[in-house]
Amino acid sequence: MDFDVTVEVFKALGDPHRLKALHFLATADQGCCTNADGVCTCDVQEVLGLSQPTVSHHMKILVEAGLVDAEKRGKWTYYTLSARGFAVARTALSFLEAAVPVRVKEAV
Repeated sequence: MDFDVTVEVFKALGDPHRLKALHFLATADQGCCTNADGVCTCDVQEVLGLSQPTVSHHMKILVEAGLVDAEKRGKWTYYTLSARGFAVARTALSFLEAAVPVRVKEAV
């Protein structure tokens, strides 16, 4: 396990605005600038209710963590979810869960 990469993913997941952005990317409908090629920055900004520079900062962290892909098209950037970061988180959690004693697992 690459601890530096894993920490970057969990830090990115550890912010409520970034979690809300990920949820929006996963559930965005056709009522916004969303299309099959991603969700527009303008829609993410509207959903989060944050300024453009703050949204850009949060989205940059998600991209760097491998949770989101970004593609610049003209004035706007379009975002899509990326499996890379989620695979890192899933692998780390699965490894740790496997180390939990059976008696604790049964109590849950």
